Amino acid sequence: MDIKEIEKLVELIDNSSIDEIEITDGEESLRISRFPKETQVFTGQMPMMQPQAAPQTNVQMPSVATTSAPEAAPAELSGKIVRSPMVGTFYRAASPTSDPFTEIDAQVNVGDVVCIIEAMKMFNQIEAEVSGKVVKFLVENGEPVEFDQPLMILE
Repeated sequence: MDIKEIEKLVELIDNSSIDEIEITDGEESLRISRFPKETQVFTGQMPMMQPQAAPQTNVQMPSVATTSAPEAAPAELSGKIVRSPMVGTFYRAASPTSDPFTEIDAQVNVGDVVCIIEAMKMFNQIEAEVSGKVVKFLVENGEPVEFDQPLMILE
């Protein structure tokens, strides 16, 4: 079907009382309608979906409050804090069989890779922005982390 045939069909619908026409020619199919599809079907479904999402949010609320409490503790700790630049999963080593990037009491220099954060199937190397000695890891290996969450403390 070429563009001229389609233009003729559109003109036919405009000049007649036909609201919609559907034509199938072999594997090709064409539907022309005078009126756009109604979106009421979608808006009718959205409110039904929202009440289902609300209980899930309420269930997750206590866990959010639980994670907020431990984050307050590292803010009280002294030293240089290495923070997560993104949301993802924290790993101390490149693979389960390889050695960790750093250990407690290890010296870290600016630019040294201190951990990996997996986000959307991408492994992002996190480099130290300051030099110092690793005093404490605030996150366990394989644990999810949030943006700006403290990961470790350097002295």
